[in-house]
Amino acid sequence: MSAADEEFPTPPARRPNRTQWAAVTAVALALLFAGGAVTVASADREEAPSTPASLSADAGFARDMSVHHQQAVEMSFIVRDRTQDEEVRRLAYDIANTQANQRGMMLGWLDLWGLPKTESGVEPMTWMGMGGSGDTGPLDGALMPGMATNAQLDQLRKAGGREAEILYLQLMTAHHKGGVHMAEGCVQKCSVDIERNLAQGMVDAQQSEILLMADMLKKRGAA
Repeated sequence: MSAADEEFPTPPARRPNRTQWAAVTAVALALLFAGGAVTVASADREEAPSTPASLSADAGFARDMSVHHQQAVEMSFIVRDRTQDEEVRRLAYDIANTQANQRGMMLGWLDLWGLPKTESGVEPMTWMGMGGSGDTGPLDGALMPGMATNAQLDQLRKAGGREAEILYLQLMTAHHKGGVHMAEGCVQKCSVDIERNLAQGMVDAQQSEILLMADMLKKRGAA
């Protein structure tokens, strides 16, 4: 043995004390329970319904609001070509762009859920507890509350300038009110969080646009 070894002898191997064993055991148990929690959570997701039913509020709202939005997009494109007023054209662009994007999202959800985009024999808004034609009295192509009739759409196509602006603002105000009513129904009845959040966003945005359109109509001397 060298002088250095005598001065700094190699310490004997130390056994873990109780505190160290307790720490090691705690870590091992934590990892075990964490793994078990992941397994249980995965099992819960697999057992839960993966998609809404075809007659659910989620599917009904996605179908009906897609149709409702499509008419808003159509009216906005019509007025864009019937007036040069920048304020109305900008509003029409915003509505068309927003509602076309939202419509795409809702139709995409139906595809993701493997559900049809139309449900044969089911009247619009049945998912809200409304009897379609029995409650809303659709006439001349107006399928849901707030939707313009075919005659009103023809009138908008034939109008121009200030007349077209006023008619568009009046029709879109009614359209938004119907849309808000339907979206509020989804907020109450839909079970898919992302869809319910979208519906609430529609309520907030369209109520704001209703106030804006009221001001625009007032500036044009119309109600």
